[in-house]
Amino acid sequence: MTTQKLMKDSYLLEEQVGFILRQVSQRHAALFMARMGEDITPMQWAAMAKLHEVGPTSQNLLGRMTAMDAATIKGVADRLMKREFIGTTSDALDARRRLIALTDEGRAFVLKHYDAAFEISRETVAPLDPDECKTFIRLLEKLR
Repeated sequence: MTTQKLMKDSYLLEEQVGFILRQVSQRHAALFMARMGEDITPMQWAAMAKLHEVGPTSQNLLGRMTAMDAATIKGVADRLMKREFIGTTSDALDARRRLIALTDEGRAFVLKHYDAAFEISRETVAPLDPDECKTFIRLLEKLR
């Protein structure tokens, strides 16, 4: 039997990790859009939630903390700034450096949507029992 024939017979797309992860990601994205409404993307939410958690920070560090490259975090920050959810401020330790931070509107948005964000996570893993959920998260972290 040739390698090509063996691969054709044994490679089932539906059983491949990337295919399954994409389906789970699509389901999670659909839950996100249904719950969050208000025209915000998961990446914008991640940036706002992280700013709420850590406070003012550089755009570069925010990108690293949210697993976004420099071009992506710049676009996210630009869109959030346009919506007046974030603003810039001078760094108290280095006046040449600019920090980004949530505005009052941005902070109110995060607080208003925290429950929905938790519910999205709960719904995403709802088919799993609590022990399976812990194992699933641990295994995903191992693959990260």
